Amino acid sequence: MLALSRWKILLVLASALFGLIFTLPNLLPDNVLETVPAWLPHDRLSLGLDLRGGSYLLMEVDTNALNQERLTNLTEDVRTKLRVAQINFDSLGLQGDVVSLHVPDAAQYQQAFKLLSNQIGGQLATGGRDVSIAQKPGQIIEVSYVPQAAKEAAEDAVTRSIEIIRRRIDALGATNPSITRQGANRIVIEAPGESDPERLKAVIGKTAKLTFQLVDTTVTTDDLKAGRIPPDDELLPSDDHYQEAYVVKRRAIVDGGMLTNASAEHDPETGNPDIAFAFNGVGAQRFGETTADNVGKPFAIVIDKRIISAPGIRGPILGGSGVITGNFTEESAHDLALMLKTGALPAPLIVEEQHTVGAELGADAVRAGQISILIGAALILTFIILSYGLFGGFAALALAVNGLMIVGTMSLFHATLTLPGVAGLLLTLAVAVDANVLIYERMRDEVRSGRPAPASRGR
Repeated sequence: MLALSRWKILLVLASALFGLIFTLPNLLPDNVLETVPAWLPHDRLSLGLDLRGGSYLLMEVDTNALNQERLTNLTEDVRTKLRVAQINFDSLGLQGDVVSLHVPDAAQYQQAFKLLSNQIGGQLATGGRDVSIAQKPGQIIEVSYVPQAAKEAAEDAVTRSIEIIRRRIDALGATNPSITRQGANRIVIEAPGESDPERLKAVIGKTAKLTFQLVDTTVTTDDLKAGRIPPDDELLPSDDHYQEAYVVKRRAIVDGGMLTNASAEHDPETGNPDIAFAFNGVGAQRFGETTADNVGKPFAIVIDKRIISAPGIRGPILGGSGVITGNFTEESAHDLALMLKTGALPAPLIVEEQHTVGAELGADAVRAGQISILIGAALILTFIILSYGLFGGFAALALAVNGLMIVGTMSLFHATLTLPGVAGLLLTLAVAVDANVLIYERMRDEVRSGRPAPASRGR
């Protein structure tokens, strides 16, 4: 006769109780689960995209646009450093991936080279400078990024994009989204339960790069028609319905990286949706100084190189906070505030692939999974009980405990169940049955040899 230790019995009972307690929330309706005491588990298995329905996006980080932006910023940094140092230069511009400039005064040529060598660029994560500065014949200076800098910038852009996408999707309320990297610069996004893929794309894919830039009022309409735009300026399209475009200073007063908060609100006078924002200490100081020096002049609120509004500065804005007004709807104001709060993407995202699983298809998949589990479990239990009688019943009970423990553990760790996962559960039960069949057949062999069945444990 089999003699089981007390600790083994207690361990089996504790395992069965654990599985039952943590599996129970998956079996209870919502109204019943709400009445369960708070100290008991309430977590359920999360259904994956193929079971619940939702959206699948494959997006690529546009590293070419990122590289072009970095080169543009490098050009502006060179321009600013030389002007502050009062060094005369000309022919500043991009030639491929190289920033080139000419210093006419031979006496200032070495001064410019030394200045740029000391003040332009930063440090690589792997060590060394991220820019290369070279002197060329004809008093030409060339500034370019080293190859390792582009690689590190692309790696950093993908990593930051994943984190920002995660924050944006979490703010939308998607349950257990899956955001993974694929290859060098692609990101796979699965958002179960998100039934509006277009809104998901709009929220995820919008760069949401916010800048505040002064409007250059010295540029006239005739200058624009003749294409005479100062090198410090740029022409940006406008959505404020007053002008189609504005000429603004390239150098931003402050940017979205200095925001500490952004929220959708309503104008107390008109009731129209707007976006309230607040800067950190550095941003508040810079914004206050700039507005104090430019009272009466307009400044542009720019998002992704489009001007949302261009209000005039009536007085110094010293509080470090303000309101962005525009032609917003409730949803667009909420989404834009969300994107500004979670931070701008370091580079644009390109949608490479999109799949949508409707809720009806998801429900069908869930129903098919439930039926397959029930049929498979019923066939397995029937087979083992009919084949091995009482011991088959013990095996069936062990399989039930096994299933409870698996589902309970998955619920405890907020695991996501997919259709392949359902197949995996069935396969686990089938393997467990195989183990029992091997054990019981060995016991039968022992009995046929004239030995007692328990003797098989020691052979």
